[in-house]
Amino acid sequence: MNRPITGRPITVVGTGTGTGTAPGGELLAGAELVVGGRRHLDAAGLPASVERIVLGPLAPALDAMEEYVAKERRVVVLASGDPGFFGIVRALAERFGAHRLDVRPGVSSVATAFARLGLTWDDAVVVSAHGRDPRTAVNVCRAHPKVAVLTGPGAGPAELGAALARSAPGRVLVVAGALGDPAGERVERVSPGEAAGRDWGTAVSVVLCLDETRTLGPVRTLAGPGVGPAGWALDEGDFAHRDSMITKFEVRALALARLGPRSGDLVWDVGSGSGSVAVECARLGAAVSAVEKAADGVARIRANAEAHGVDVHVVHGSAPDALAGLDDPDAVFVGGGGRELPGIVGRCARRARRTVVVAMAALDRVPAVRAALGDAGFDCDGVLLHSSRLAPLPGDVTRLAATNPVFLLWGVKDAVGAHPVHREGVAL
Repeated sequence: MNRPITGRPITVVGTGTGTGTAPGGELLAGAELVVGGRRHLDAAGLPASVERIVLGPLAPALDAMEEYVAKERRVVVLASGDPGFFGIVRALAERFGAHRLDVRPGVSSVATAFARLGLTWDDAVVVSAHGRDPRTAVNVCRAHPKVAVLTGPGAGPAELGAALARSAPGRVLVVAGALGDPAGERVERVSPGEAAGRDWGTAVSVVLCLDETRTLGPVRTLAGPGVGPAGWALDEGDFAHRDSMITKFEVRALALARLGPRSGDLVWDVGSGSGSVAVECARLGAAVSAVEKAADGVARIRANAEAHGVDVHVVHGSAPDALAGLDDPDAVFVGGGGRELPGIVGRCARRARRTVVVAMAALDRVPAVRAALGDAGFDCDGVLLHSSRLAPLPGDVTRLAATNPVFLLWGVKDAVGAHPVHREGVAL
């Protein structure tokens, strides 16, 4: 239902990106208050009689605007690019109502950056690191082949490059700064390591992260990185493995449900073996580090990741020592057994932000693994999975073939000890 407008609309003008032009005079005509960044205000050529506010902290600006709107005095807000795309429109709509906004979008910095490279971006993921934890942006860059990161203090090219150099050094970073400024615009391709070693200043607006070894199909009917996998808990035959040493699909289905992998997450697959869990988590949009001590296992994980078109960061080494150089995960899957299993689970649990899932065949290990999860502040639960699959017999009849039983335990961090998990700021 349409609601009446009780005050004059707030005009929100996107400017300063792409074309570099100032807003037209008709948009500023009659404005009594103009709000924006200093460079936007300077470029607008405002008469001395117009009140202006240089945007810094948002709350005082909104308070001042409210006084004008309440008196039906016209307000213009100047913003970069498209102010409805990770921009000020959200805050204005929450404060004043969307029905009071007259939004005139410009070209977004993301569209401009891709245009400078001559690339389409209907298959890109866009993530904002401005005022947010940069780990989400890093994990999205690791998981997807074409990403645009809106930068901010503490989450610029150097910080992104340093994180990616450890786990995705083959990515190409395109650093775009001062877009739309004929004198100062800069678009530069660098490696993550090169980005990490430089001081980029404050003019950077967007960083593109590209995995040029993976390309998406040319025909697009839905914007974003794709619609996701048509199914999961894939058959064991969809993975290269040795002597059936692979997490069976029934176990994998419940493990994935408890891990909850998604874009922006980092998942560890410890004792990865064939990498089936790692690959499935990557197919669901998470960044993944797979830890495997056997050299032939490392090769299989990489081959399986390539076969399924995903990127998995493979670490050749034994847990827990091999975990030391990894970024803290959101979720961890631990497979295998041995006397060292409870200690490995404990080390993983102390670093996991959300959940740890453990698969094991030995009943004797269950109490110690439960204790390790509990000691780390996790609420623990689990099941014994014992399935029987349909198998053909001569004479066109079918029998039930039992698989080996597997214990699946999972721990979920309680509310007191949980890390905050932020998923806002990702546009798929």
